[in-house]
Amino acid sequence: MLLKNFLSLKPLYYDKIDYTRMPRVYARVKNLMDIPKIIHIIGTNAKGTTGRFLATALYIMGFKTIHYSSPHILEFNERIWIDGGDIDDKTLQDAHIKLQNILTPSESDELSYFEYTTLLCLVVSKECDYLVMEAGLGGEHDATAVFDKILTLVTPISFDHEVFLGSTLKAIATTKLNAIQNNAILALQKEKEVYEISDILVKSKNLNIQKYDQLLSDNDKIKIKNIASSLKLEQHLVENLSLSISALNFLNLEYDEDSFVGSKLFGRLTHLQKNIIVDVGHNPLAADAIRDALKPDKFVLIYNSYKDKNYKKILQILKPIVKSVQIIDIDDERLVSKAQLKKTLKDLEIQYSSFEKIVQDEKYLVFGSFSVVEEFMKIYKRA
Repeated sequence: MLLKNFLSLKPLYYDKIDYTRMPRVYARVKNLMDIPKIIHIIGTNAKGTTGRFLATALYIMGFKTIHYSSPHILEFNERIWIDGGDIDDKTLQDAHIKLQNILTPSESDELSYFEYTTLLCLVVSKECDYLVMEAGLGGEHDATAVFDKILTLVTPISFDHEVFLGSTLKAIATTKLNAIQNNAILALQKEKEVYEISDILVKSKNLNIQKYDQLLSDNDKIKIKNIASSLKLEQHLVENLSLSISALNFLNLEYDEDSFVGSKLFGRLTHLQKNIIVDVGHNPLAADAIRDALKPDKFVLIYNSYKDKNYKKILQILKPIVKSVQIIDIDDERLVSKAQLKKTLKDLEIQYSSFEKIVQDEKYLVFGSFSVVEEFMKIYKRA
């Protein structure tokens, strides 16, 4: 069966997750796989861009490198970036056939979409030097947590996926940081609880957890400034670049200012054209970063949200840069009802309407989730 058809039989999202399944299956097949050096990326925001900065640098340095991220926007191939580009269909299908031969029929059927594709990435990475692997929605229970890693990078942690991770920052930070096996580097954290839990784990588990700036020299900071200028990075992306460079320093790998050419990841404050910006962010932390990057400009916000997201807080944060909201229709049962979203916008005194088309003399920000950007891109490509 073609990979595309096989994956179409698996739901993308689950109300409950069996956390014993991936460890059990991997324990059986581990000796049948060749594992490269894995750098794990956990956190709430910035995993994708941090991973792409790091993977690009490793590739340009001459290492065969994979960057595994999720979800995708338009094509599944976006999830596995290998040596400078998205994986091709033939390589994916070959890996799928190999994985089918490794797994039993029952294992193949019971693995979730994300668990299966995580193992698929591992098959693809057989001859790679490095695998930069982004966690899905969690930490210690995530499908990516079962593998041995040489390093874990911790991007900013805040509220998200509370149903699975916990309702408090302490619970969320604990769940995520428990994925650290040995060595870790913390990005700049806005929430003090992250540092508090980190300190506890250092003592209780004898972990080596460092802050990113402890691994950056004055010369690194000059290089970062030059790279950021060359790539035209917003401040929060500069912080992600800094985390990736601290990882290279930890690994004793020498980089130069050209090591990050072509590393910008689509959907992260990406300018489709002069008056259209798209971003796949979907939580308050992302909204904070976007507001700070784009103020004082005003935008028509093309938006929608899942009902489990704190959309009211997100809209409150974005309000200073929002001229009005245009609600984009998406066929997904997980979305907040249109009536509830309209009520929230009315309560916040934000003008709203339905999205119909782009007008050239308006500035647009497309934001709310990967699904919002995906739906907009389909419309944009047809226009």
